Amino acid sequence: MRSYLDFEKPVAELEAKLEELRAVAAQGDAVAIGDDISRLQAKAQDALVQLYANLTPWQKAQVARHPMRPHFTDYANTLFEDFDPLAGDRKFGDDHAILGGFARFRGRPVCLIGQEKGSTTETRIKHNFGMARPEGYRKAVRLMELADRFSLPVISLVDTAGAFPGLDAEERGQAEAIARSTDACLALGVPNVAVIIGEGGSGGAIAIATANRVLMLEHSIYSVISPEGAASILWRDTAKAQEAAMNMKITAQDLARFHIIDKIIAEPPGGAHRDPLAAIRSAGDAIESALGEMDGLDGPALRKARREKFLAIGRTL
Repeated sequence: MRSYLDFEKPVAELEAKLEELRAVAAQGDAVAIGDDISRLQAKAQDALVQLYANLTPWQKAQVARHPMRPHFTDYANTLFEDFDPLAGDRKFGDDHAILGGFARFRGRPVCLIGQEKGSTTETRIKHNFGMARPEGYRKAVRLMELADRFSLPVISLVDTAGAFPGLDAEERGQAEAIARSTDACLALGVPNVAVIIGEGGSGGAIAIATANRVLMLEHSIYSVISPEGAASILWRDTAKAQEAAMNMKITAQDLARFHIIDKIIAEPPGGAHRDPLAAIRSAGDAIESALGEMDGLDGPALRKARREKFLAIGRTL
């Protein structure tokens, strides 16, 4: 059953009427109301396209968090073949918020890493809503070092509200683990591509997104802190999250303008959650194109390009 966001109410009403007409048609009056169904369907589609063409940053944040949006496992199962996940950081344990391993992407062997939020109550708890502990980032480092050793490109799928802020995570060195993971990204002698598929929250995202190419889905967000967190710090009032989102420049469109990301991946009308397969395929095409641009570059060239890319951020706005 489709779930609607608050701002989608006009579309929800049209689609509810459309379902009522379809139910009537199924009872034998299809010919009589066929034209009405076609007109209402076109009207609902137009309303959806117009709505999503003019989303505010706060509305984009809501879309990025939509529970039906495709997650890491959806991409792994659709775009990749022979995915062989690896577990554990070889220091403390395994973290289920970050998944990773080796696979084939359109005939090319790669290392795949990403955050998994989960899609049911059980899996959300298992994956801690995509918020990793230190062992998750140390597992990512282990995978990146293996990929570097065997000359395999690294693909990161980012979808997290941020690193887990719990006491146990801090006791085990959360900040150090994030820094080490970021450093491992920068040190790679192989191409790496990061895709923000939903939320890209703070250091928890950049720890696996410090890549040669950073791509974002059209309605995803990428920021140093959540709008609610910023509102809590600036105004001590989370109700001002909408105002914070407007001023934080968290959308793909803003970040592309500031040259923080390299490409925006178009989503189907109504967002990736309405047509997950189409969104995943578009992301796959963008990843393939990004990897193709780096074919033939050696390790020193890749490291230099990556370093210069991030050092240039903020120098010209």
